[in-house]
Amino acid sequence: MILHEFLSFEILRVIWWLLLGVLLIGFALTDGFDLGVGTLLPFVARTDVERRIVINTVGPVWEGNQVWFILGGGAIFAAWPPLYAVSFSGFYIAMFLILAALILRPVGFKYRSKRDSAAWRSAWDWALFVGGFVPALVFGVAMGNVLQGVPFRLNDDLMTVYDGGFFGLLNPFALLAGVVSVAMLVMHGGNWLALKSEGVVAERAKRYAATAALVTVAGFVLAGLWLAVGVDGYALADPAATGGPSNPLLSEIRHGGSWLAAYGARPWIAVAPILGIGGALLAYRQVHRNREVLTLMGSSLSILGIIATVGLTMFPVILPSSIQPDASLTVWDSSSSHLTLFVMLVSTVIFMPLILLYTAWVYKVLWGKVTENDVTDSDHAY
Repeated sequence: MILHEFLSFEILRVIWWLLLGVLLIGFALTDGFDLGVGTLLPFVARTDVERRIVINTVGPVWEGNQVWFILGGGAIFAAWPPLYAVSFSGFYIAMFLILAALILRPVGFKYRSKRDSAAWRSAWDWALFVGGFVPALVFGVAMGNVLQGVPFRLNDDLMTVYDGGFFGLLNPFALLAGVVSVAMLVMHGGNWLALKSEGVVAERAKRYAATAALVTVAGFVLAGLWLAVGVDGYALADPAATGGPSNPLLSEIRHGGSWLAAYGARPWIAVAPILGIGGALLAYRQVHRNREVLTLMGSSLSILGIIATVGLTMFPVILPSSIQPDASLTVWDSSSSHLTLFVMLVSTVIFMPLILLYTAWVYKVLWGKVTENDVTDSDHAY
């Protein structure tokens, strides 16, 4: 009870905002290279053996990596109920596309080698490509729309009314964000392949990763400039208003100005875009120097920086409304209760280290390159 009283409602809200970011970054760092590898599969591997090598670089770990995606969805549901309600209803078709694409992955892994047919295996290889490319693109498009504001409103009972449509999500800025997302994960997936494979597969992966790194930097810088001059930002009219019940309609949100005004108020957050650009450039510089671990660290830093840039730029806004700005969801007015956040935090402190330790142990056991002999001589290869 003493700890419960010490951790005020405001502190717990900030902690869970940070934990949500950790879960999203964890998903992008782990399942992100799975998505990147799936996207690269038809291009870096030209024979059946080569494609089996590529698949087996992620085959033993992709299911565990998706735990971060499940944890992220659960955290949104439990810690930020209004955010869950608005995002999962407003982005319903986009969510359906992501889930449908993700479902293709286990089916593709399971059934690809069930028949010794080139056409059969090629079809499943392209299914795995869809399972990697589509989620990467849609996640980026969704983030681009969040930065512009989502067309939703709330009535007095906090019931969500979404006035947008699926094709409205496919606007130029959102598509640019989608390109950045795909390039970022292709860079990460290519670096993972360079680390886990050898020979021509690794060399092709390095070339794609290097190109994707440059596209990531160019797209990220262009999106930042566009955000500075072409996208209106959202902010609390009273920045000191950090308390109160979880009712977005009791907050006043100012729409206008630039998102980049946050960097004037909190200059230290500039470290995030610096990491986003610097990490990608580090990956580009090291990718052909046979420093695979350092290259993967570079793409990981880039992912951390790019995702953190969005969150830190928007803070304390989580999901702005383009048609009813005062209904925008912020850290201070869209969370669960004080007790709920505290109980969730205690559970997280207990179980998160166990998940991290188990994940680290799995990667340690599975460390090493996947070779041609591994997939031709082993009955356990996909």
